[in-house]
Amino acid sequence: MSQPQSITSLPELPAVERRRRAVQYSLAMAIRVVCILSFFFVQGWWLLIPVLGAVVLPYIAVVVANVAVKDRVDSVERPGAIVPMRFEGP
Repeated sequence: MSQPQSITSLPELPAVERRRRAVQYSLAMAIRVVCILSFFFVQGWWLLIPVLGAVVLPYIAVVVANVAVKDRVDSVERPGAIVPMRFEGP
């Protein structure tokens, strides 16, 4: 082997990807809770901003959390070719 093999072409583990998406969704829902709580402190036309945030944010959070990873590759590079063994009987 003249060059070290790279495993960078492997896709993200499903558990890691699921965790990342859950964190993104939870962060968006935390922002939505802040929008809802701000209803009690904001008055006038400024109230429109948290209302829009509370109404639109769930849709955006679901879309962002379900977006496929762009750097994911379909094929995985193998370290070397598989060489079939030939059995030569007695």
